Amino acid sequence: MIAVGQSAAGAVAGGLRGFAPALTSFVGRAEAVAKVAVLLEQSRLVTVTGPGGAGKTRLAAEVARRVAGRFADGVWLAELAAVRDPAQVPGAVAVALGVPQRPGQAPGTAVAHVLAGQQLLLVLDNCEHVIDAAAELCVELLRAADDVHVLATSREPLRAAGEARYRLPPLILPNLDDLAGAAQAEAVALFADRARRAGARFALDGVDPAVARLVTRLDGMPLAIELAAVRAEALGVDQLLDRIGDRLDLLTAGDRLAAGRHRSLAATVEWSYRLLDERERRVFRAVSVFPGPFTLEAADAVAEPGVGPAVLHLVECSLLVPPRVDPDGRSRYVMLETLRAYGNRMLGEAGEQEQAEAALAWYALQVAEQAAAGLRTGAGEVSAARWLDAEEATMRQALGWAINHDAASVQRLAVALAPWCFLRGRLAGEYPLMRQAAGQAQPGSEAWCTTQFWLGWSALYAGDPVGALGHFTAVRDAVGDGPPLSALADCLAGRAVALASQGRTAEASQNGRRAMVLARELGYLAGEGTAILALGLVAGYTGDMDGALQLARRAEQIAARVPGWIARTASNMLTAVLTEAGDLDAAERSCAAGLARARDVGDLQNLATGLMHSVILDLRAGRSQEAAPHLRELLEVAARTGSPIDALNGLDCCGHLCAATGRFAEAVTVWAAYAALLQQDGFTDVPMDSARRDEPLRRARQALGAVRARASQARGAAMSLATATEYALMFATVGPQRSAPSAMRGLSARERELVTLVARGRTNTQIAAELFISVRTVSSHLDRIRDKTGARRRTDLTRLALSVGLV
Repeated sequence: MIAVGQSAAGAVAGGLRGFAPALTSFVGRAEAVAKVAVLLEQSRLVTVTGPGGAGKTRLAAEVARRVAGRFADGVWLAELAAVRDPAQVPGAVAVALGVPQRPGQAPGTAVAHVLAGQQLLLVLDNCEHVIDAAAELCVELLRAADDVHVLATSREPLRAAGEARYRLPPLILPNLDDLAGAAQAEAVALFADRARRAGARFALDGVDPAVARLVTRLDGMPLAIELAAVRAEALGVDQLLDRIGDRLDLLTAGDRLAAGRHRSLAATVEWSYRLLDERERRVFRAVSVFPGPFTLEAADAVAEPGVGPAVLHLVECSLLVPPRVDPDGRSRYVMLETLRAYGNRMLGEAGEQEQAEAALAWYALQVAEQAAAGLRTGAGEVSAARWLDAEEATMRQALGWAINHDAASVQRLAVALAPWCFLRGRLAGEYPLMRQAAGQAQPGSEAWCTTQFWLGWSALYAGDPVGALGHFTAVRDAVGDGPPLSALADCLAGRAVALASQGRTAEASQNGRRAMVLARELGYLAGEGTAILALGLVAGYTGDMDGALQLARRAEQIAARVPGWIARTASNMLTAVLTEAGDLDAAERSCAAGLARARDVGDLQNLATGLMHSVILDLRAGRSQEAAPHLRELLEVAARTGSPIDALNGLDCCGHLCAATGRFAEAVTVWAAYAALLQQDGFTDVPMDSARRDEPLRRARQALGAVRARASQARGAAMSLATATEYALMFATVGPQRSAPSAMRGLSARERELVTLVARGRTNTQIAAELFISVRTVSSHLDRIRDKTGARRRTDLTRLALSVGLV
């Protein structure tokens, strides 16, 4: 197995992903929900259009809840409101879906590749300001992923091929000439519900003509009605109607924001804005620069110190959502997207945009560097990581601004965020940003060296040991003869890891020892810890278990004084050494403790390694039933982070599981895939892992006989990593499964042919061309196949084909 890196984002069971819980009731719109749900049955791309504040986002969430059961992999929300650069749309969607990005691969391509094997509904919310990029991404995804549907919300259609459009009308208004049924009108019902929530003393007694006229003047626009309702108790409906009327007339007369259908909504927002005093307006404009939730401290930094009272008043006016406590323990406010757009317009007109964006970037840098310091300590690691989780949207926006305005901040932000990206299994996807940051730093400077260090590790976890060696070597060559630097110690340890992964153990040992000497000379404990990990890896490759044990014990001694990821990696190293030494009880304790720590922190890298050790220990103890779920989680983690190393480790574990449970052909197949893919990625097998594999592989081949063993070997050697992973997942599923032969029994020869082509990675369009039939016919065939087999996803069909030997 490979001992360098891990991470994780595979297919998840159906349900809603990324949607916040509804805090208020959904009023009306039953017909609209039903119509959009039907459109999603008929078309793979549906766009809900309407003006800002019409309720498109809320409707999409309600539709998502209605149709979630149709999609095996659930409904996923990608919120685009905070994306200002159209080029960042694919990346934002990749982050929302948990799709890892690898060096040299465009985010849109990565998303298309992952979704090609899934059946899900992707909700793209707020597309209007990045309409072209959103449309291009939809076309790319729908071409590549035949079982993916997209529900978009926008103020205008995407105008993409195959798009079905639904224009969201205003809420149903009362008939002012017949008020008997006014209370049942959707607009009145919404106003009454929100007014009651805003003040317990408000009550709508019978039919109130003023309410009917008020919601009619607001054109039935939900946001406008909600903003008005919050003032109902304080002003009374009659006075509220009078003030709304004055503002509407004023805006209709000439406000450029009030063009067309936006007129009533703009009037309502403008009205709320004008009720503020000058300081509150200034704060409102400033905090509109935040792309997502923000703390009071953040508002102080971007607006001005002491803005607490103004922020509280903005909440009372419904210009900010009341604060919620996030997982990092901090309370954050949210500005609705439509209000944010208005605030941004006002910010620009006031000439304050540049100042606010620069202040936000400076705030983000302070947070990132403070959190990075916390990540370097065991005690502060969890809170620091959760802090950055909550501030992610702000970090992304700050990086985008800094790229165009402040090169020095780009480098500092990239380096500060790298440990968090490492922890969350995203480091490989940050490679392009790191390259840009390295280009902004002076070669040989400490900042440049640190950036090269993280570039090296990102390459390692992306399965590129040769590229990683290049980055680490660049640091050695640039500063090797100068004064000692901590970054040099880190990069020498990185060289040792990259060299060992390629089987160059003598050079690796030399670099690891040099890193150790330098770290101790500098009193740099983290560097010593990294050197220990590198030398431990070398010891594993050379079979020096005594040396590895001594290194692991030394790592234990300094664990409390080094970054948590080093301590957890050392814990995994100790587990491996104890396992090889045969001290299984101690190894079990070490493994359980390491897994618990990785889960607590959210360290996906070390979680994957710990799960690998769990599988090994389960099998050593004869617990094959417990090994299977651990293997499945390992493979799912590898899929989430896109780590080829973790996926390969999962394949090796799967071979052992199959051999232990008498699946000899499957063991030979999966180990053949492992060996071929290992060589393809440029890694060298760990000798002790190879030795552990030799005897069960020999027994499996002997049980099969030469002919069957060669066939199984050839089958595995021809598999891609994705196919091999699906194959391994078949043997990591716990619980009753439908018999593959019985599932296939009802299929015709043509349907079996389609299943085979799907398993080989063909799209519906490619299948249609190969079989000389229409794409619609292919889709119809696949629908019937799903009904007969119960295999809803393309990955399920792939697994079905694998299970009966079609591929």
